[in-house]
Amino acid sequence: MSSRISEYRVMWILVFFDLPTETKKERKAAGKFRKDLIQDGFTMFQFSIYIRNCPSMENAQMHIRRVKSVIPEYGKVGIICITEKQFDSMELFVGKRISELPVVGHQLELF
Repeated sequence: MSSRISEYRVMWILVFFDLPTETKKERKAAGKFRKDLIQDGFTMFQFSIYIRNCPSMENAQMHIRRVKSVIPEYGKVGIICITEKQFDSMELFVGKRISELPVVGHQLELF
């Protein structure tokens, strides 16, 4: 029996960035980029790393296109898409203590 929600089908998008913040214009652009990510359902994982859970690769591609459309003029932005299985294999530490990965609910599909 196959499950509709597979750990190989569910995707995580990771957006990581290094944006300049030396001028008022740069700070405003960096703040807007973060705000745009949050409005599209991303959650801060670390200060310059935001993550989002997607039910499929097709859905992930839509959100990746949205991120690409709001990238600021200056700075570096990286985007990677990984499976739920790969994300679950991550080890997260706070200091020397192992910590739990962020809990994000699965998105329900309505038919």
